[in-house]
Parts: sequence; structure tokens; C-alpha cells
Amino acid sequence: MESAGERFDTVVLDPPAFAKNRASVAAAARGYKEINLRALKMLNAGGHLVTCTCSYHMTEPLFLEVLAEAARDARRRVQLVERRTQSHDHPVLLGVPETLYLKCVVARVID
Repeated sequence: MESAGERFDTVVLDPPAFAKNRASVAAAARGYKEINLRALKMLNAGGHLVTCTCSYHMTEPLFLEVLAEAARDARRRVQLVERRTQSHDHPVLLGVPETLYLKCVVARVID
């Protein structure tokens, strides 16, 4: 799609967990950066990217950093619209940090 020059107003990325353990975080970060970079290149100005990670080991700060790096490499300015986690039927248990596994970012490409 990228090589064909296709453009979209919305792209949703919901891949399987890239980081199944702490040792795989660096490789997962590269994977998340790559898919977000490709998505950002295909978005129209004003378009929205909904991007997720269900990897507990990928922290929200790291995920946001990866998204920022992808935006820089894609030469796109991106505005954070919303951050989300999993729905109420997957509760977060206090004292069990692994239950806060889903990070979701809604972002807008502003140029």
C-alpha cells in the first residue's frame, strides 16, 4: 500500500504482543517504530493514527518515545489526542502491574 502511494484518513494498528518478555523489549521497540513509521507515511494531513501495544513490558513512556521517533523519521508532526488502556472487562489489579498491559494512543497528524 505504501509503495502504491495509498493514503488514508485513519490507520489502526493493533498488532500481537511484540515483547513477550523483558529481553525482547529492544526488538519490540524497533518493530513498533517500523509499523508506526509506515502508518504515519500513509496518513493524510489531519488524519488519525490509533496505535496499540498489548505488551506489558513495553511501558507507556517507551511506547510514546517510539511513536515520537517514528514521527520524526516520517517527517510528520503528531498531536496526542488521547491515551487509553484496556476495557473494564479486563480490570487492572492493584499490586499486579502485569494486568495493566494494553496501551493505546490516538494521535492526529497535523502536517
